[in-house]
Amino acid sequence: MLELTLFIFVAVISYAGVLVFRPWSEQKGIVDLPNERSSHVTPTPRGGGLVIASVSLAGYVTIMFATSQTIFWGYVMAAIIVVSVSWLDDLYSISSVWRLVCHFGAAILFTWSCGHLQSIQVPGLGHSVYLGPLGAGLTVLWIVWFLNAYNFMDGIDGIAGLQAVLAGLGWSAVAFYGSANGAHWYGLILSAAALGFLVQNWQPARIFMGDTGSAFLGFTFAAMPVLATRESVANEGWFALSAVALVWFFVFDSLLTFWLRLFRGERVWVAHREHIYQRLVRAGHSHGFVAGLYGVLAAIVVILFLTSARTSGIFTLLPLSITLIVSFALAAYAVRKKLLT
Repeated sequence: MLELTLFIFVAVISYAGVLVFRPWSEQKGIVDLPNERSSHVTPTPRGGGLVIASVSLAGYVTIMFATSQTIFWGYVMAAIIVVSVSWLDDLYSISSVWRLVCHFGAAILFTWSCGHLQSIQVPGLGHSVYLGPLGAGLTVLWIVWFLNAYNFMDGIDGIAGLQAVLAGLGWSAVAFYGSANGAHWYGLILSAAALGFLVQNWQPARIFMGDTGSAFLGFTFAAMPVLATRESVANEGWFALSAVALVWFFVFDSLLTFWLRLFRGERVWVAHREHIYQRLVRAGHSHGFVAGLYGVLAAIVVILFLTSARTSGIFTLLPLSITLIVSFALAAYAVRKKLLT
């Protein structure tokens, strides 16, 4: 009951914050104008992700203090760096080099202050793979890569917000079963903050989250396994696997698109509209349909992963197999419709 009360309260605060932010951003001219890479056709206020980040971070510090959990200030400071440079980018479109420098700085600060992943669970094998001294570097690279991948996936109405709602709920459940109480509460807060925003970001979107929101969410979901491990070291392997599983279709779409573009000899660091979800929209599907499709797929994976986490041995391979089948079915559909070449 306490969890539901917190969830509703945070969602309402987030929704109210967006209601206030939207006319302010219009007044200040913080508007996303359509261009050749856009999936929208009308000028739309952007930067609403500042509300998600502000509500989430304030909620994190408050709930950790109220429940006597450890506040990881290194995470808070690193998240503020990510939010700050992303907000500046939403305002002034700063250089990608400076953004990347700040992203690496934030990831290194977080890893230095909060630790890094040392193992990851292997589905079906019943044990974890030890990362050894490579863990710190891999953690930094994972955070920077997924931070940007989440940003790239925020290209149509509702898709990034809905993924955040589901991933937050997934993390809340994983952390609950893994005895990481702080991560359990924070997962709820992230989900609720995203939901409050999503109501006004669903097609037709009245506001965009911008880099501020997508970068913050990508950074936070990438950092969550480390935060959870600090509370429950015994479950580190599962927490590391959760970091990928709970955002699987964002990972899958990003990696598949990257390798296809690399294979075609394209400049993979240049902004584009080649993701599967973007191609589905260009093929005539609505933003709501595509975002809903990715949401349903994400929900399936979250449920399968939670089921897998509660089982053992060979039974963990069934959810993994279903996830892979669904993933390649999505890619096969895109190929059949000649959306992927």
